[in-house]
Amino acid sequence: MARRALTNNVTITLVAALALAGGVVFLDFEGIGSKLGLGSDKPPVGVPSDVSANDMLAMAQSSDMDPIAADAVAAAKKRAYEKEQKELKALKEKAKRDAKARAKLKAEQERERLAKMNPSSAQNQAYGKKMSAAKGWGDCWPSLKTLWEHESGWNERATNPSSGAYGIPQALPGSKLASEGADWRTSSPTQIAWGLGYIKARYKDPCGAWSWWQAHNWY
Repeated sequence: MARRALTNNVTITLVAALALAGGVVFLDFEGIGSKLGLGSDKPPVGVPSDVSANDMLAMAQSSDMDPIAADAVAAAKKRAYEKEQKELKALKEKAKRDAKARAKLKAEQERERLAKMNPSSAQNQAYGKKMSAAKGWGDCWPSLKTLWEHESGWNERATNPSSGAYGIPQALPGSKLASEGADWRTSSPTQIAWGLGYIKARYKDPCGAWSWWQAHNWY
């Protein structure tokens, strides 16, 4: 009977419950709480827990630095700042020099490019002869040729340093040429078209323009 009672299911269940209850008593609730992120009264590891206000005051007072040592630190900081500013200035000056050098190189390359693509005086004269003939002024070609040789040497970039007159026909101001096209600064046909229009409006034809020039040294 006794053996049956001990092995009975109810008895076994009761014993297991008592054992579990006993184990709970010894659990580390604080450790569990810390693992779960709950608060704790203990200070973090490495932080002194017994620093009083007096202790902190004493630490602050003991940190006072000797004026000579402070001057040395300040002098070092000044030297570091001045060095930094000097290096920065040098970098800015180098950047400025580099930018100037790049601009100069770009300008030289542009001049070389334009020199290679610019028409020659002979090519410009060929344009002028053909365009003049198209207006019915074939007989006046020698006058036009001589007139613009005096004015610009048939150079589409000729600039009068005194008056600012520009281009083959020496338009004044040069921007007047823009009425014939946006490419007036470099296009020989555009400049010639403007010049022939000017001659027609004022002198009737190149023969009349050249006669005027001979008498006045301008047209």
